[in-house]
Amino acid sequence: MPYNKNKQQAFQAAQQGMEDAQELYYEIVRDSATYGHQLKHLKQEVNEAYEQIENALEVASESQKAQLKKFQQDLSKMVTEVNEYQ
Repeated sequence: MPYNKNKQQAFQAAQQGMEDAQELYYEIVRDSATYGHQLKHLKQEVNEAYEQIENALEVASESQKAQLKKFQQDLSKMVTEVNEYQ
């Protein structure tokens, strides 16, 4: 049972990290005076989310792995879009 609990906790941490990164991404104001600060914060959240996803992938079930891979793709798209804007 602890193994399944760890699986679920790891997945939930990755999911929360993804949600945090998405929230910042959607709130970033590109023409704001604080854009640089917002961008730095977003990069930190994205890096944390990637780390949480990697950790979760180590113990994830097959269905969780599919969702975690989607999270990675979504984060990659966010990074690409932010980089294209700069």
